[in-house]
Amino acid sequence: MTTTPGDLDAVGQALGPLARRHHPLGALTTYRVGGSAALFVEADDEARLVAVGHALAGRNVPVLVVGRGSNLLVADRGFDGLAVSLGAGFETLSIEGTHVRAGAALSLPVLARRTAAAGLHGLEWAVGVPGSVGGAIRMNAGGHGSDTAATLVRYRWVDLATGTAHGAPAERLGAGYRHTSVAPTEMVTEGTFRLEAGDPATARATIDEIVRWRRANQPGGSNAGSVFTNPPGDSAGRLIEACGLKGTRMGTAEVSTKHANFIQADQGGSADDVRRLIDHVRATVAAATGVTLHTEVQMVGFDDLAERVR
Repeated sequence: MTTTPGDLDAVGQALGPLARRHHPLGALTTYRVGGSAALFVEADDEARLVAVGHALAGRNVPVLVVGRGSNLLVADRGFDGLAVSLGAGFETLSIEGTHVRAGAALSLPVLARRTAAAGLHGLEWAVGVPGSVGGAIRMNAGGHGSDTAATLVRYRWVDLATGTAHGAPAERLGAGYRHTSVAPTEMVTEGTFRLEAGDPATARATIDEIVRWRRANQPGGSNAGSVFTNPPGDSAGRLIEACGLKGTRMGTAEVSTKHANFIQADQGGSADDVRRLIDHVRATVAAATGVTLHTEVQMVGFDDLAERVR
């Protein structure tokens, strides 16, 4: 969708002080590079999200749902639409027996550690994912042999296209490998998980082991984790490394020398460099192996993609 300038102004006026203009967006991602959003809203409750939906109704303004930015690459030219994020009001957590209700803005490492401390098993893997509950539900995040869909039983969302709030069983998601049916305008607000009762010490030991493994095998710095999903029966990292691409650099972006499926951005670097390197890696692997890699990273604001969500 291409923004209609008059509609963008109308949305900004309808939202009043709730909307911020030309707000840094790339800085909110784990890449720490990229431009600004023409409009930005941080909402602390579902009522404000509904208000955003009402402001958008009938107007030609693209919407971007922003979590903790661990899966976004924002073009240097920015995003010519409305970016919506969740505030502290969505960082809630309640535990009743083996049922856990978590606000969508709660970080996954916090969720993992607090459920482990309560002696609950099933979300230990989340300690190594620098995202939020909402983002995990949206893309069925996972790792270390499990994923979000394994324990999620119900979730809530607000459809920003209609300004309406909903709740449904997790089956509605149709979750697969790093994929769900959540639409680009559907903003997840809460998830309910059913875990298994167990020993807090055992859960903490599992978390400690995951943290050790991540530190030993994955790089720190400015990146978005795995750039590409694993093709069936293979590893994206293995294919990239086999093509001799570790350490490949384009401008301010580099394929990690520690893990080939990570691309690092230099401090103060360019998101467009990261994008060029992603395209180069994909083309090289396809030419050498016949395998087309697909990105986990959502690319925003690039000319050829418009605002299409991969």
